[in-house]
Amino acid sequence: MTRTFLFLTVLLVGCSMAIRAQNKMTINADQGDQVISRHIYGHFSEHLGHCIYGGYWVGENSSIPNTRGIRNDVVKALKDIAIPNLRWPGGCFADEYHWMDGIGPRDKRPKMINTHWGGVVEDNSFGTHEFLDLCEQLGCEPYICGNVGSGTVEEMSKWVEYITFDGESPMANLRRENGRDKPWKVKFWGVGNENWGCGGNMTAEFYTDQFKRYATYTRNYGDNRLYKIAGGPNTDDYHWTEVMMKNAARNMQGISLHYYTVPKEWGDKGSATQFDEAEYFTTIEKTYRMGELVSRHATIMDRYDPQKRVGLVPDEWGTWYNVEPGTNPGFLYQQNTMRDAIVAGINLNIFNQHCDRVKIANIAQTINVLQSVILTDNEKMLLTPTYWVFYLYKAHHDATLLPMAFKSPTYEVNGKKIDAVSTTASRDASGKVHITLVNADPNKAIDIECDLRGIAAKSVRGQVLTSDKINDYNTFEQPGKVRVTTFTGAKLSKGALTIQLPAKSVVMVEIEG
Repeated sequence: MTRTFLFLTVLLVGCSMAIRAQNKMTINADQGDQVISRHIYGHFSEHLGHCIYGGYWVGENSSIPNTRGIRNDVVKALKDIAIPNLRWPGGCFADEYHWMDGIGPRDKRPKMINTHWGGVVEDNSFGTHEFLDLCEQLGCEPYICGNVGSGTVEEMSKWVEYITFDGESPMANLRRENGRDKPWKVKFWGVGNENWGCGGNMTAEFYTDQFKRYATYTRNYGDNRLYKIAGGPNTDDYHWTEVMMKNAARNMQGISLHYYTVPKEWGDKGSATQFDEAEYFTTIEKTYRMGELVSRHATIMDRYDPQKRVGLVPDEWGTWYNVEPGTNPGFLYQQNTMRDAIVAGINLNIFNQHCDRVKIANIAQTINVLQSVILTDNEKMLLTPTYWVFYLYKAHHDATLLPMAFKSPTYEVNGKKIDAVSTTASRDASGKVHITLVNADPNKAIDIECDLRGIAAKSVRGQVLTSDKINDYNTFEQPGKVRVTTFTGAKLSKGALTIQLPAKSVVMVEIEG
C-alpha cells in the first residue's frame, strides 16, 4: 500500500513538473531587432452593405452628430484604437469603381449599380474627398485600391496626380476647383484587387504584365513616395506569388494576401452566433493556418528578395459566416462573438511574429460587414469583441518584437489537437514590455511561468477580454456584455512572473522595469 502510494505521488509530481515545464515562457527583454509595424493593425472599408453609408457616412444634414457628414462616434472609437491605415474603396468594388464619378458637387455625381454587393444604387456621395477627410479626422494613413479590372492605366495615373500633385496640371487644377488647394499625402496604393477572381479572372502571368504597366504610370510627385502593393495570391496559390516575385519584385513595395477563416464550406459558412465546440475548434484550427500561409509565401519571397524589401500585405483577413437571418445576403452583415476575438488575437500574433516580412494587414471589415470592430443601427453604435482585441494590442504598435521561447499546451477536441495559447512579446520606446496572450481553450484556465531576462521587473498590470460563453456577443440593448476589464492574474515575485490565463480569453500584460 505504501509502495503504491509512493508510486502515485511520484507520478503526480512528475506530471505536475511536466505541465509546469511545458507552460514555461522565456522572454529576452533586452534583445530583438525587428519592429512590429503599426500598419499590421490596419482596417478595410468597402462600398458594401452599411460599411460606408450608415457606418461612416451619414451626410451633413443627419441628426446623428457628424463632422462634414462623417459620424463623430465612429471617429472617436477608431481613434481610441489608434487605427493606423484604412483601405478603400474595395475589395471587389474597387475594380468597378471609377474615381471621377465620386468628385465634384454631390448632387451632380452619377449613380451606378453596385453589382458585386446587393445590386443597390451607389450614389457616389462618398468619394475621394470624403474618404481623405475621414482619414484626416482619424489621423491615419489612406490606403487606396485602384481599378485594374475595368479601369485603365490613364485613369489610375490621373487619380494619383489628382490627389498628390502640387503643381500646375489639369488634375491638380481640377482638385482645386473641387475645394482642395494643397495635395494630400497618400503613399499606400493597391494596384487592383483579387485579380485572380472578381478583379478580372486573370492568370498570374497576365496580371504581372498588367501590374508593371500600372506601376510605371503611377508616379511619385514632390516628396510623396508611393508604396505600390501588387494584387497577390488567393490563400495558397503559391504559383501566383512565384510568378509575381520572379518577374515584378523590383516594381513593387508590397504584395497582398487574402485568407478568410470560414468554419464550414463556402455554401454554408456556419452561423456567427450558433455553434458547438466542434465547430469552434475547426474555426480556430483554420485560423492557425494563417501562420502556414505567411511562412510559405514568405519563403518564396525570400528567394527573390532576400533583403526583405517587399512587404507581405494580408489586406483581407478575418471570419466569414452566413449573414444574420433577415438581412440582405449581399450586405455580409454578421454578429461578432468572443470566438471572433480569439480569432483576431491569433491572427495578430501571427503577423507580429512575422513582422520581418508582414508590413501591413487589414481586417475585413471595419463597420457592419464581416468581422467588424463596430456595428451601427441608425444613431446607435456598439463595439464588438474584436474591437477590444485591437484596443489591447495597440501596445505593440511600432514596438520591438522580443525573442521568446514557449511551447504551448494543447487544446483537443475529437482527437484533434491545436495550440491552446498564442502569444507575442514586445518592448516599446519607453522600455515597457507588453505580452499579449490568447487562450483558445474554452474550458480550461492555463497557468504560465514567465522567465523575464534583460529587465529588472518592478511592476505588472494587465487587461483581459473574456466572457461566460464563447458565443457571447454585444447587442444594442447590451452593448457592454463583452468588453475589456482589469486583469489581476499576473503576479511578480522576486522578479519572476506568473500569469493565470482564464479560459477563452485575450490578455495584455504590461511590465515596467
